[in-house]
Amino acid sequence: MTHPEPETTPVLALEGVSKSFGAVRALRGVSLRLHAGEAHALAGENGAGKSTLIKTLAGVHRPDTGTVLLDGRPVEFHGPGDARDAGVAVIYQEPTLFPDLSVAENIFVGRQPRRSLGRVDHKAVREAAAELFRRLGVDLDPEQPARGLSIADQQLVEIAKALSFDARVLIMDEPTAALTGSEVARLFGVVKSLREQGAAVLFISHRLEEIFALCQRVTTLRDGAWIASEPLDGLTEDDLVRRMVGRDLDELYPKQDAEIGEVALSVRRLTREGVFTDVSFEVRRGEIVGLAGLVGAGRSEVARAVFGVDRRDAGEVVVDGKPLRGGAPSLAMAAGIALVPEDRRAQGLVMDMSIERNIGLTGFAATTKGGLMSRGAERSRALDWAVRLQVKYARLADVVGTLSGGNQQKVVLAKWLATAPGVLIVDEPTRGIDVGTKAEVHRLLSRLASEGVAVLMISSDLPEILGMADRVLVMHEGRLTAEIPRSEATEESVMAAATGRVRRAA
Repeated sequence: MTHPEPETTPVLALEGVSKSFGAVRALRGVSLRLHAGEAHALAGENGAGKSTLIKTLAGVHRPDTGTVLLDGRPVEFHGPGDARDAGVAVIYQEPTLFPDLSVAENIFVGRQPRRSLGRVDHKAVREAAAELFRRLGVDLDPEQPARGLSIADQQLVEIAKALSFDARVLIMDEPTAALTGSEVARLFGVVKSLREQGAAVLFISHRLEEIFALCQRVTTLRDGAWIASEPLDGLTEDDLVRRMVGRDLDELYPKQDAEIGEVALSVRRLTREGVFTDVSFEVRRGEIVGLAGLVGAGRSEVARAVFGVDRRDAGEVVVDGKPLRGGAPSLAMAAGIALVPEDRRAQGLVMDMSIERNIGLTGFAATTKGGLMSRGAERSRALDWAVRLQVKYARLADVVGTLSGGNQQKVVLAKWLATAPGVLIVDEPTRGIDVGTKAEVHRLLSRLASEGVAVLMISSDLPEILGMADRVLVMHEGRLTAEIPRSEATEESVMAAATGRVRRAA
């Protein structure tokens, strides 16, 4: 598919690049051109080859075939240092700063300006860092310790560090995944400033609305192959989804009608001092209840208190009519509750363990006889759920950290669904996964509800809440401010309650 491109020579380009890892062909003849002053999006499902492409541009991987071009001339990056010296910088979703150094020291670590006798010129370091932040148009104290910085501020430090190396190409890999709305707006302002200064920006995000708001062009990958490079002007989100998944995605929110049954989970006047107060709600069998609210409203904390991860100072949780003592996830599991946490990498998985062992973490009782674990039973259990949830993997013995984000999420779901829960709490179930896998997760939740599971779904994605929930509960500053039936739930009504502008008794 050909579309007009800027007539200038690309700052950085790939031409016909292929890369394989054993029998897996991660990239197949991919081309990409990044121009100065342009934000270029890279779109594709998990496993489409985006990470391999980024690492090829950053010098981590060398292509098997094809060419990397810098200012129109072939170049070979033998490592990340070569790419950095050529002006290519990668800003990752989770920056890695030295926490005990200041912001300025992190920017210039290992190459600080020095005075006579080799002493570090701390004043020059501070002034240089301050000038970088002025260029970016952000207010950040160069002397502030890196420890305690928000993810958004850490990313700004990494961007300033890239500018200090005279970076001409900035690759931003899912930079907004952990940011609030105001932080995203500030980051977009920084990207606009970088473009105006002549930088080429490659922007990777699962949030299609961000791609359309920020970028001028988009390249789409599918199954490691180049599908299209085209201007975003005149393109719709449906067009882009069709390129990414190879089909029309008619039902991103495949909500099935389900018979609503008895109350499975009842939360009564739950309180944790300083976090949330007097929270009461019910979830019935066959029902998907959405829990909405702004970041910091207390949604995840309520879920953790219900499951027993965090203490509760007052109130009670009742499961199938029986009170649940707090303070122990094992008691919640025994009562039939499962919790899929918000942060799958830190809380949902052991990243260095295998796929089958991660799925088996909740099933020791089912796979143990006489105090000894049956590896065959564990493998059979893991295989059963991996097939049911269509997890894409090479071997069950592979480390779970090698999977794409969407497949990692499926492993977390498999781990908990294997316990046959009566109540399933899912916190941000589709954060950071592609649209195709998102539809699969929604279909799974809908099917579970139709089978009589009570589902409590916490999400910051309003279309997801509106598309999947039978009822919407809304929290604001630690309190439940609204309960809205599906027929009355709109973005406006939910946001009004989430911002405290409307109070409606739950």
